[in-house]
Amino acid sequence: MTLANADLHLRAGSTADLVWDVSVTPEVAGWGWTSLRAADLAPGQEVRLETDEDEVVLVPLRGDLVVSVEGEPRPFELAGRASVWAGPTDVLYLPAGSTAVLSAPPDGHGTRIGVPGARTGVLPEGVRKPVRHVAADEVAVELRGAGSCTREVRNFASADVDVASKLVAVEVVTPGGNWSSYPPHKHDETTEHESELEEVYYFEVAPGPSGQPGVGYHRTYSTSERDDRQVDVLVEVRDRDTVLVPHGWHGPCMAAPGNHLYYLNAMAGPADDRAWRIVDDPDHAWVRSTWADQPTDPRLPLGGRGTDQEDAR
Repeated sequence: MTLANADLHLRAGSTADLVWDVSVTPEVAGWGWTSLRAADLAPGQEVRLETDEDEVVLVPLRGDLVVSVEGEPRPFELAGRASVWAGPTDVLYLPAGSTAVLSAPPDGHGTRIGVPGARTGVLPEGVRKPVRHVAADEVAVELRGAGSCTREVRNFASADVDVASKLVAVEVVTPGGNWSSYPPHKHDETTEHESELEEVYYFEVAPGPSGQPGVGYHRTYSTSERDDRQVDVLVEVRDRDTVLVPHGWHGPCMAAPGNHLYYLNAMAGPADDRAWRIVDDPDHAWVRSTWADQPTDPRLPLGGRGTDQEDAR
């Protein structure tokens, strides 16, 4: 069977569950580890979150967030942002087995929150990671690629940040007209050069100058015609869509001219080392060699903040 657009492209609202308008659990995705949820909270609205067997990171997509965590002496106040286009945000890591109350400040304009997660089970003391508040100015901002392949990566829970047990999560901003997740790459085997990781893309798309809905595009495809796990996805993504990548080459993510493209990535898999090792599609890997002679896109980073790590190509 070939997994195609209808299997892996989840339209905005299609996975809604109670307060969550995006609710991609391992059960919904049909895999083992990775999850991602998102919700809008009105000013003063509260939602109770039981993480159960999943570790999660709370990521304000718009607005501030106050989080009261059972067992912690005081609430965590997460300084958010006007939108995902305005730079990094504070985030909060919660291990599996946590109970928290999330609330939007009553005097604000409401809060949108993304919650990437990974199934870990409740880990024993000494292995279990602690609750951790990461401030926006602690988030490394990386410009990856060059020219029309430049994109901005906000590494709040990347594999080199010791914040989680299994979850790898980042934000990526691709300016209008650029390509990201390129060259196409994969991470679906456990080898010296590759990690086995499922992946969720949650998209937001900047509107046009008069508020017209924006679009982007995403591609995932099989590693070989002989692969018994066939996948063939080429989709137009719109604001708040999600795409599942269970395996195979994925990329590019293409931002239409005039529409910046944002995605929140969540990745997890069976390994305990929390590594992010990828291999490029050999037909397209040559693209990387062209970046050395090109400048990075001067529109980045969005939000007016300088980068901590530039030109990681």
